[in-house]
Amino acid sequence: QVQLEESGGGLVQPGGSLRLSCTASGDTVTIINIGWYRQPPGNQREMVALFRGSSPPNYGDSVKGRFTISRDNAKDTVDLEMHDMKPEDTGVYYCYGRSRLYTYWGQGTQVTVSS
Repeated sequence: QVQLEESGGGLVQPGGSLRLSCTASGDTVTIINIGWYRQPPGNQREMVALFRGSSPPNYGDSVKGRFTISRDNAKDTVDLEMHDMKPEDTGVYYCYGRSRLYTYWGQGTQVTVSS
């Protein structure tokens, strides 16, 4: 089993920046894909940024050029740097991980972009 714990959410003004961090624990060597999803209010969960295996990361269309995902395999962390944030970036951000057999989710952290 793998546990994922997010940190770093909060309130930010439009145009501002925020950094989220996810720490994985447990059987982390089994994780193949890892990244971030979000769920805007009243909408479905959507992919924000994702590492699939050792390939370069994929980004959702709405965050390309503004968000950057990074990972530190030695520390079992994956971070999300968010810049030029917009009100539509508001939502609950979830750390996601997938092994060959299982899908893992963190509990989520709230990000609110508002003046």
